[in-house]
Formats: sequence, structure tokens, C-alpha cells
Amino acid sequence: MAEQGDKFPTTVEAAVRLLRGLVPDDEKAKIVLMAEDDLMMLHFGLGQWVRNHLGLWGDNSALLQATGESNADDASGAIVWAFWLKLRDDLPKVH
Repeated sequence: MAEQGDKFPTTVEAAVRLLRGLVPDDEKAKIVLMAEDDLMMLHFGLGQWVRNHLGLWGDNSALLQATGESNADDASGAIVWAFWLKLRDDLPKVH
């Protein structure tokens, strides 16, 4: 059986890297343009995928702890928020 580190990302940064590779470019383009207050609209889409596939319901206590949150719903929100920040950071800077 694989170790937890082999199965799931155990840091927010690793989860964000995974999402950057998995989320299609057209979806990333929509997410990057969202206002921070609108990120909650991703709770039942991307957030649900994060909760269900990254082990936040119990198998990945390291990632849950890394988010600083105490439950899977809030932890997935923290990961989606970090993903959104990274996408925004990747935007070309206009001077």
C-alpha cells in the first residue's frame, strides 16, 4: 500500500500544483477572473472535487492540518483560495 505522501498532496502548495495541472485552461481562465467573494460558488464544483479526491474527509490529515482549518469544507475553501491566488499571481504584470 502506498504511503500517504505518495497518494495525496500533503501541503497546500502541492495541492495547488496538482490543480494547476488538472484544471483545464478554460476553467482556470474563468476562475482567475472571479472576485474573491465569488469563490464560494466553487464549493460544490472544484471544492467538492478537492474534498473527495485529496482525502480531506479523513485519509489526509496532513493536508487538512496544512490548511489551518478543522473541517474538510473549510480546508477545500482554503485550497481553492490558494489556487485562485496562484492563478492571479501568474497573470502578466502590466506596468
